[in-house]
Amino acid sequence: MYQILEAKELAANIYLMEVEAARIAKSCLPGQFVIVRVGKDGERIPLTICDYDAKKGTITIVFQVVGASTYYMKNLKAGDAFHDVAGPLGRPSDLTGESAEELKKKRILFVAGGVGSAPVYPQVKYLHERGVMADVIVGAKTKDLLILEEEMKAVAGNLYITTDDGSYGRSGMVTKTIQDLVTREGKTYDVCIAIGPMIMMKFVCKMTEELHIPTVVSLNPIMVDGTGMCGACRVTVGGQVKFACVDGPEFDGHLVNFDEAMKRQLIYKTEEGRAYLAAQEGDTHHGGCGVCRE
Repeated sequence: MYQILEAKELAANIYLMEVEAARIAKSCLPGQFVIVRVGKDGERIPLTICDYDAKKGTITIVFQVVGASTYYMKNLKAGDAFHDVAGPLGRPSDLTGESAEELKKKRILFVAGGVGSAPVYPQVKYLHERGVMADVIVGAKTKDLLILEEEMKAVAGNLYITTDDGSYGRSGMVTKTIQDLVTREGKTYDVCIAIGPMIMMKFVCKMTEELHIPTVVSLNPIMVDGTGMCGACRVTVGGQVKFACVDGPEFDGHLVNFDEAMKRQLIYKTEEGRAYLAAQEGDTHHGGCGVCRE
């Protein structure tokens, strides 16, 4: 059992939990995720690791209530426990494979949309701990839906808040802020890391392609079982079939076929749709563990 040490609501239907998971905390890196189950027969829920403390032996997860399983999760309190937590899973951020000296030479921009602030935060924190200061854009529909602002402010070089309705920070979509920073404020970036809803990442990539900024996206929003067996996160990247949970979750955003992925997610929501996709995609429908496809 994995005890919950802290549980709180960050915004409407968005919750944070700190969980005892010593082995995971000692071995995880930014960009990776875990799979949690509330009960023995519960649904497997993949969630990005938002933070971790190896000395304390804890990990922090953030989730949004979108279905029955996350509805039950939100009712858990400090002292309750998950039946199991599996991880770390997925490939760590590419940034973790570079030395501090190499990272300090780069001008890095992060773009977080909505709950995407949760997987962005550990990467920015990782850089900050190595003396690398990155610019961060955090977007939300309204001020009330903004999460982790103070935490992000503590580790970002420059933090730019934007809300769709203009209720806080800059007004408009995150793409407008990207454009303003580069074309009006003279900023230059060597790489952009964008994490958020699929539609947001699609338009961020359109913008950064126009601005000639290499861009990495995290496709954790489309993961379901986290092992490649369900076929939910099958995506085409640069003309090749990939699976977000075993090949990613990070990919070159300029190579991701977002339109195909979003259309496929709509079809996947029904049992009939899943059967159709399995029949249509044949042997490429499942990703397995990733090893057997090498």
